[in-house]
Amino acid sequence: MEPMDSVGKSKDDVGLPRASTFKTIKEMLPPDVRVSRDCQDLLIECCHEFIKMISSESNEVCSRVEKRTVAPEHLLGALDVLGFRAYIPEVRATYEQHKLETLDSPKTGQWARGADMTEEEALAEQQRMFAEARERMNNGNANITRQSDSD
Repeated sequence: MEPMDSVGKSKDDVGLPRASTFKTIKEMLPPDVRVSRDCQDLLIECCHEFIKMISSESNEVCSRVEKRTVAPEHLLGALDVLGFRAYIPEVRATYEQHKLETLDSPKTGQWARGADMTEEEALAEQQRMFAEARERMNNGNANITRQSDSD
């Protein structure tokens, strides 16, 4: 049995960075929306649970095909099994983009390329990447909404 801390989580559990997670969530909300601390905590806990659920199901998909290493196709299969089929094209596109970005340096990836940036350049790049992610998410949500309206 693993040692537990005061909130019942294993000390070995690694969580998402709270500040970064909520910053991402807040960027998706209209600027005039305020979120209570309890709601922030709940949203972050939902993110944690979603990741655990997807990870667990990905592992199950991997086991069913008698593999020992979870691969991207297992995650896509988990999304399908769990009813998140509408997100598969966006996840696949994000994965393909990731492969392209890391293709020229497979061992170091994009992180090493950022080592030559100044702090200001790195912050600007981070903001650009957040904006791209928001745009993809908003376009995906619009497509999902249009699909739901046509059903």
